[in-house]
Amino acid sequence: MLKLHDIFLRKFLILFTAIFLVMATISYFWIKNIYIEQTKIDLLHNIDLFALQINSLEKLDEKIKNANKVIGSRITVINQNGVVIGESDENKNFMDNHLNRTEILKSKYNKFGSIVRYSDTLKKDFLYVSKKQVLNGEDYYIRMARDLEQIDEEYIYMTVKIAILFVVFIGIFFIVALKISKKVQYETNAILDFLNNLIKQNKSLKIESTYSLEFQNITKILTKVSESLSKKDKQKSKYTAKLKLSNRQKDDIISAISHEFKNPIAVISGYSQTLLDDKELNATIRDKFLEKIFSNSEKLTNMIDRLRLTIKLDEGKQPYTFIKTNLKSVSKNIIDDLKVTYPSRDIILDADDIVMQIDETMMSIAITNLIENALKYSQDTVKITITKKKLSVSDTGIGVNSKDISKLTDKFYRVSNNGWNNSMGVGLSLVSNILNLHNFTLDIKSVENEGSTFSIVF
Repeated sequence: MLKLHDIFLRKFLILFTAIFLVMATISYFWIKNIYIEQTKIDLLHNIDLFALQINSLEKLDEKIKNANKVIGSRITVINQNGVVIGESDENKNFMDNHLNRTEILKSKYNKFGSIVRYSDTLKKDFLYVSKKQVLNGEDYYIRMARDLEQIDEEYIYMTVKIAILFVVFIGIFFIVALKISKKVQYETNAILDFLNNLIKQNKSLKIESTYSLEFQNITKILTKVSESLSKKDKQKSKYTAKLKLSNRQKDDIISAISHEFKNPIAVISGYSQTLLDDKELNATIRDKFLEKIFSNSEKLTNMIDRLRLTIKLDEGKQPYTFIKTNLKSVSKNIIDDLKVTYPSRDIILDADDIVMQIDETMMSIAITNLIENALKYSQDTVKITITKKKLSVSDTGIGVNSKDISKLTDKFYRVSNNGWNNSMGVGLSLVSNILNLHNFTLDIKSVENEGSTFSIVF
């Protein structure tokens, strides 16, 4: 299995190689088209300048030769009957009638005419630009042309310079990515070394990281775990039972996090790999894949937020503000949000206008947890009832065994039967902590295969 920094570097190389190839292809044709259009503009400008120099047809060949030396473009003057009366590169007497040439026909009815085609006279590909001029009351066509090989040489020279700049940019970006990869490798190795030392030693260890918020949070938690284990080791003889419970809870944390994180991470990884491997994936399918990736990343974020809030509440570090709040309005807003996630489910609200002093944010989290549990573990309508005495969430789902009801609010406790797993085991524990902060209680009534009612008793 590859290391994290190796995966990051490999994905970066694949992604930017693909971007480079696509951008190079697009840039080649796009810049070439721009260059040809610019050449057309230059030729039209030269035609206008040349037209100002010929106020008569006298010494026309000499004027054409002189202009050709200055601008380096092929110049042809054609009368309204299509006869070539002036030519810079070939003998005009041996040239065919040009009245039906594409560029002449276009310029006859438009401001100018242009085309890229093979010249039978000079046996080369040219970019031709023609424009109609009036001289002595008669129509004439002044046509100028550039050798396509010359245009390509100039374009390729410019493209090479742009490519070099792009490669330099990619190189710099790669170096930055490599440094980031090395830093990630250093941070992960430090965490692994810390964990190895944590296993081998009994004393309290400390680890810190300022590389990113995620690494900082991980190292803070690891340091707290180390301190906690150290204290428990010192009190081992007196608190053997508590130490065993603590170890079991630690295993439950790892198991819960592993179990809950595995599925969304697998979804994100799988869909991301498909998007990377199949560059021609149908747009509709690609959008569905991206929606899946986004929703699962949101799921991971919510899990982490719940864990962090639980820890803060346990430690008494979560700030709160009690204000007068209408529970009916709060519940209605929660239902509206949940209907986006569960569009096919019916959620009924039967509520009085009850106003209480609560922390609206934390109480919203508690109510949301209860409603989401009801939606997850039932298929029929979920009903929310609010009275002066309590707020109840009822469902007709799988229910919970009576012997497990009293343990549901224990942190990291997960009921395995009937598929009722209480998420990571922090959902109802978090609800209980929030209610304790408000001096409320959680009452649970449930019958297996009949349904459950979770009530917040004021």
